[in-house]
Amino acid sequence: MSRNGIVVSIHLAAAGAAPVREVVEVRAVAGKGLEGDRYFTRSGTYSKPQRDPGTEATLIESEALEALTRDYGIELAPGASRRNIMTRGVALNDLVGREFTIGAVAFRGVRLCEPCAHLQKLTQPGVMRGLVHRGGLNAEILTDGAIRVGDAIHPVK
Repeated sequence: MSRNGIVVSIHLAAAGAAPVREVVEVRAVAGKGLEGDRYFTRSGTYSKPQRDPGTEATLIESEALEALTRDYGIELAPGASRRNIMTRGVALNDLVGREFTIGAVAFRGVRLCEPCAHLQKLTQPGVMRGLVHRGGLNAEILTDGAIRVGDAIHPVK
């Protein structure tokens, strides 16, 4: 995978365990999250009373879902991963602790978004095992702006 990538799809859920809907554009708000998503309103399953920058946006590589199908025979639709932004062509694990941009919006990778029992409960057995260390990235939003399908993703040097 190259260092740069693109946004393949964007997914939001109104509340924890609520159905995910796909959108072509979303507004990112620094310190808050993605407008319309459960963590923006702190109604997500893992929302905490104190602000957690790692829940502002979540990303997952489309290649990780392809590997889940190839290696474990488990097919997950992009939104079923419960991650907000599906990417292609960028190694998200390499962005932990680093700044990057999606279009004109700046982010910081906070930690890996490891799969959890809640995700497996909403999908199917084997998802936790199949996505260990490739379940995506939790990110903090540093600047406001719109994110669109097709936007470029660039690590900041």
